[in-house]
Amino acid sequence: MLYVGLEPASDHVAACLRVGPGAEIVARRKMMVANDVPVRIVTSYFCADLFGDTRLAEPEFMQPSFQSALTALGYTFGHAEENLTARPPTPFERETLELEPSEWIVQVLRASYSTEGTPIHVLETICAANRHIFPIGQVSGCDEF
Repeated sequence: MLYVGLEPASDHVAACLRVGPGAEIVARRKMMVANDVPVRIVTSYFCADLFGDTRLAEPEFMQPSFQSALTALGYTFGHAEENLTARPPTPFERETLELEPSEWIVQVLRASYSTEGTPIHVLETICAANRHIFPIGQVSGCDEF
């Protein structure tokens, strides 16, 4: 884990969570490596007013999943919207992913909403554009991903 705590919402995350830019939100940021090479920064965002005082704001990993934690809090997944962007990295992304000056990143932004339309989870994945794989697996015994 790189970070768990409150931070100001960027414009694109604020739009997904339906809060104002700069509003405090819960962020859970981690880095994924492959053979000791950083390949992905993954950040989950949650509205602080809904989830700031829950286990989603604590540094422990969610077992078995975020979806199960959200369900336990009374939210049922309804739908998600995903946006893909290729762009130059920010200084933080360049340093964290150990990118060369000419390398770009791919940003995947997935906003998940409850059956009532409440924004419940925004997942931002930042990948080095030339070194990423998206493995997807099922949580043991669960029909969710």
